[in-house]
Amino acid sequence: MTPEAKDKPAMLEMRAIRKAYGPVRVLADVSLSLAEGEVRCLAGENGSGKSTLIKILSGVVGADAGTVTIAGRRQGNDAKAAISAGLSVIYQDFSLFPNLTVWENIGFLAAVTAGDMVHRRSARRALATEILKRMRVDIDPDTPVERLPVASKQLVAIARALANNARIIVMDEPTTALTRSEVARLLEIVGALRDEGVAFLFVSHKIEEVFAICDTITVLRDGRVVVEGPIQEFDAASLVEAMTGRSIDSQRLPRAQAEPASPFLSARKLGRRGEYADVDIDLRPGEIVSVVGLLGSGRTELALTLFGTLAADEGLIEIGERPVVFASESDAIDHGIAYVPEDRLTEGLFLNQTIRDNIVVSSLEKNLRAGLIDARALVQRARDAVKALRIKTPDVVPSVATLSGGNQQRVVLARWMERNPKLMILNGPTVGVDVGSKREIHELLVALSRSGTAVMVVTDDISEAIALSDTILVMVRGKITGRFDANDVDEDRLYNEVIKEGRA
Repeated sequence: MTPEAKDKPAMLEMRAIRKAYGPVRVLADVSLSLAEGEVRCLAGENGSGKSTLIKILSGVVGADAGTVTIAGRRQGNDAKAAISAGLSVIYQDFSLFPNLTVWENIGFLAAVTAGDMVHRRSARRALATEILKRMRVDIDPDTPVERLPVASKQLVAIARALANNARIIVMDEPTTALTRSEVARLLEIVGALRDEGVAFLFVSHKIEEVFAICDTITVLRDGRVVVEGPIQEFDAASLVEAMTGRSIDSQRLPRAQAEPASPFLSARKLGRRGEYADVDIDLRPGEIVSVVGLLGSGRTELALTLFGTLAADEGLIEIGERPVVFASESDAIDHGIAYVPEDRLTEGLFLNQTIRDNIVVSSLEKNLRAGLIDARALVQRARDAVKALRIKTPDVVPSVATLSGGNQQRVVLARWMERNPKLMILNGPTVGVDVGSKREIHELLVALSRSGTAVMVVTDDISEAIALSDTILVMVRGKITGRFDANDVDEDRLYNEVIKEGRA
């Protein structure tokens, strides 16, 4: 917060906000404020009410009670009025038009707000160029957005807000898909805009980022504000405890030593042109192996090859010391391999289907009786899975879309665990998951591995790899460049290995 901001009236005030859906209370008397030049963290686990509060703030959803005031003007259930008052919300998907250029995306919202009836190409392009220059961002305004990396798309979304004269910017999990260097650059830009008087409501699960950029914190739990105050009044432990209601150790999870075992799956000199080469990997029952690398390192392509989605151009895959060739994902599944994708919403779940159907869809044959499905047995099996994986839901009948991100991820895990896989491959298993659910998912995976399943985790989250793994493989530009015992490596050393380039 700029020194002057402390003495200025609030640009945003939310007072005694209440919201319920039927008998389910989502928000209860929630209040927060935001001053000019302030960066406030809105923290809380998935399901704490953060998303609903943002929807009410932006005019997308109406509150049952309470008031929202932006720049001195009382707001109602009107998204356009909120935008006109200077509010901009940047969601995780950025809501950009991929087929349009950078300048067209930046100028679009300003054109709509101004009610332009004529396409003013030169004026809008000049505005976009000016905003990018102001942000000290080097992006070609004529580049189609679909060609940009994720970090650049994030900056374009911020530029779009500034082009529309936004004075309050809400950022929902802005760094989920960014590398450390990209996160650092984003936080620099947020800090510079804060110095210009722009206020930010920063929604994040990443504790280190909260302390790097935020001035104040509001913590929601179960729809209520449980604590708020200046950043100086918190440390990592107290913030996590406020969010979850319990103390969470951030170090490695305790686990028994993995028993020596022959590999379930081995790959030798595995390669796919342009993506990875000379990969050797052994995945053993009872062991968790993490493949850590940046976006574009080949980590996901390797995982998809082991699941039969992509074909290798060279090398060998063996299961039980016998060579195998996966013609499809079905072949891999038949061999006992499961895959949890990074994008659970589009690849991992049937969002319009029930929790029950999402859990049992891959193992319906378990409840066949004389060629007919035993519906009652399906329901009971789904309920047993919900209990075993601690999925927070009153029943298995609601749509899976009603669950929080952490609980949705557990549904995907439950589906595969119903098949009793011999190898579970997980790509970004806790992306977008709050700190409490993240810990619980890690505990589930450790328990799964110690029950005899081989587990492979693909991630760019270094702390996750250390907390979760037995063995860590570093992947840089398509090659495995380092192998570590997770007990004997720290975050700094692992990070330095991950960012190395051009190693043989």
